[in-house]
Amino acid sequence: MAKTKTTFFCQNCGTQHAKWVGQCGACKEWNTIVEEVIQKEEKRVWKQSTTAKQTINKPLKIADIQLNPEERVITNNNELDTVLGGGLVKGSVTLLGGEPGIGKSTLLLQVALNISQKVLYVSGEESQSQIKMRAERLEGINSKCLILTETNTQQIFKNIEETEPEVLVIDSIQTLHTSSIEASPGSISQIRETAAELIKFAKETATPVLLIGHINKEGNIAGPKILEHMVDVVLQFEGDRNHTYRILRSQKNRFGSTSELGIYEMLSNGLREISNPSEILISKKDADLSGTAIASTLEGIRPLMIEIQALVSTAVYGTPQRSTTGYNLKRLNMILAVLEKRAGFKLGAKDVFLNITGGINVDDPAIDLAVVAAILSSNQDIAINPNVCFAAEVGLAGEIRPVSKIDQRILEAEKLGYKTFVASKYNKISSKNHGIKLVLVGKIEEAFATLFA
Repeated sequence: MAKTKTTFFCQNCGTQHAKWVGQCGACKEWNTIVEEVIQKEEKRVWKQSTTAKQTINKPLKIADIQLNPEERVITNNNELDTVLGGGLVKGSVTLLGGEPGIGKSTLLLQVALNISQKVLYVSGEESQSQIKMRAERLEGINSKCLILTETNTQQIFKNIEETEPEVLVIDSIQTLHTSSIEASPGSISQIRETAAELIKFAKETATPVLLIGHINKEGNIAGPKILEHMVDVVLQFEGDRNHTYRILRSQKNRFGSTSELGIYEMLSNGLREISNPSEILISKKDADLSGTAIASTLEGIRPLMIEIQALVSTAVYGTPQRSTTGYNLKRLNMILAVLEKRAGFKLGAKDVFLNITGGINVDDPAIDLAVVAAILSSNQDIAINPNVCFAAEVGLAGEIRPVSKIDQRILEAEKLGYKTFVASKYNKISSKNHGIKLVLVGKIEEAFATLFA
């Protein structure tokens, strides 16, 4: 047995310190330094078989390196496969983080129940009967899915050797502990050590490993930041618990793009994949109402149609109110100033309320023109044709500026049945032979004349 050692870790950022200090020098947080006892055994938890062939890597010229496409495991969850870049790469380690109750365990259990490979689902938070109840609600069909409730990594690896799973799911990494370290589960040392053993297992056996990670109050994955550097893929599961939609983003992906995202709807029987996100982001209404406009935005590389709602009314109090939901309030104030200074609309004495339906937050400047259209529609009390959508940025001089990936936005609007697309005349559109009418404007006055003439 090695000599007992103690060291000091910051529970916020994971920085190691030689002695206790009141403030962490890395993240500047106070009273986050704790002492942990580290006592490693001579042997590791996961040991590669002695019969395995040992290979010695040698340097090669970059021109001589052979490219071998990664072999991927299809999860039968199209949104997840898209975000991962085509499925799980064998030997990869994927970390999934998100708010409590957002649906992380539901998503991975759904994957485990629908994938065609043999899966070992290890839970340190729920009993087998609890997981069985949720599986019945999810209506899973995979008879190869094995459920293990265990937190000790030595016992987990013993079960892995006996069952030989093709995919391993850990729920969650913060609940695991190894007896080779004398520290409580969830501590910096335990998270780093258990993650290292799981990564070693994944690489040596070419088994995909899916980890669920808790997050802290800032929204970052709890534990040392090195955890995110160690794994191959970091996914973030986002959403508002007051709304049913969920967004799966890729923050890091060694095997694909980080621009993709998946959208789900939380239902009583699990997460439903949404191939057309506009269906939940645009409200259904029978009559045309003033103050609404449709904007074409991009989430990653996926174009979405969202509905902008605006309400302009006479200020009841002395100071006009400015309120937004899902949109930057400072940008709204800027747009109102441009409308008053450059276009002559007197909105300084009126209350302006802005809402993006569906509970989604958007920071894409391409929705500026739709915001302007919704505000002017409410101010004039004239409804905008529901078959018109917008994609353009508004500058301080009142000019309509071009936005990126305009062709993708136009094709999406055309696919969803919109008849007119309003954009900047300075955009370089690759093809003018679209099946949708293009209205290209250069100033706010031109857009107003086009919409309300």
